[in-house]
Amino acid sequence: MAVIDIPQGRIEYRAAGPQVSTAPPVVFLHGLLVNAELWTKVADALATRGIRSFAPDLPLGSHRIPWPTGTDLSPRGVARLATEFLAALDLKDVTLVGNDTGGALCQFLIDADDSRIGRLVLTNCDAFDQFPPAPFGLLVAAGRRPARLRAVMTAVRPKALRHSVIGFGGLVRDPLDPALTRRWITPLLTDPAIRRDTAALLRQIDPKDLLDVSTRLHNFTKPVRLLWGTADPFFTITLARRLHDAFPQATLTEIPTGRTFLPLDEPQLVADEIARLS
Repeated sequence: MAVIDIPQGRIEYRAAGPQVSTAPPVVFLHGLLVNAELWTKVADALATRGIRSFAPDLPLGSHRIPWPTGTDLSPRGVARLATEFLAALDLKDVTLVGNDTGGALCQFLIDADDSRIGRLVLTNCDAFDQFPPAPFGLLVAAGRRPARLRAVMTAVRPKALRHSVIGFGGLVRDPLDPALTRRWITPLLTDPAIRRDTAALLRQIDPKDLLDVSTRLHNFTKPVRLLWGTADPFFTITLARRLHDAFPQATLTEIPTGRTFLPLDEPQLVADEIARLS
C-alpha cells in the first residue's frame, strides 16, 4: 500500500497497472466496514489490459490511518477526501467506480465537483433514500458510539459469525477469504481512533442527504454504467432502474448471479465492463 498526503490528512491506497497508460485512470470507492481490497481482483484484471487504477482506503471503518480530530467525516466530507485524493495524484478524466456505501460517495462527489470525472460506474449501492437499506440502518444506529461499535465488531469476530448472514456472508455469492474479512474488522477492534472516525461518519449518515443529491443526478451528463447483481436482497434491481432513469446517459447491465459485493462475485465481468466504458 502507498500513502499520499492531502490537506485533511493521509490516505493509504493501492495502485495497480502500468505507470504509463493511454487509458483513463480508474478510481475505486469501497463501502462501509471494508477497505480497498474489495477491488483487488477487478484492479488486477484491468492491469492485464494496461489500465491503471487506484483504490484508496476511505475512513469507513477498515482504514488503518486515523484522521485528525475535527476532520469532516460526514458522507459529503468523505466524498471531499476522495476529490482531494484525485487532485493529489493529479488524476483527470477518471472512471469513478463505486460499490455499496462507496456508490453513495460517488454520488456526493459528482454532485459537488465532477471536473476530474470522465465517466461513472456504479455497482450495487445506496441510492435515493436507501442510505442504507434495511436492515443496515440498525448497524448505523448501533455504531454511532465507539463503544457500541467495538461491541458489534467483537460479536462478529468469530469466523462463523462474520461469514454468516448477520456478518458479511449475506453480501456475497461465493465463500469469503477469512484472512480478508479479519483484516476488515481488525482496525475497529484494535484502534480507538478508528472507532472514533467511524462513529463520526455513522452519526452523520442521513437518508435525506442522498435523496437530495438524487434530485440533481440529471446534471451529470457524462456516461454512466450501472452493473447490478440481481440476486442482491438489499440493493434491489428496482433501485438500479431508478438510478438508470435519473441519469441522462446511463446503461444498465443486470447480473443474475451477483450480490452486494459484485467486485468479489464477478471481478472479471466488472473489469470487462469498466474497460468497455473506458
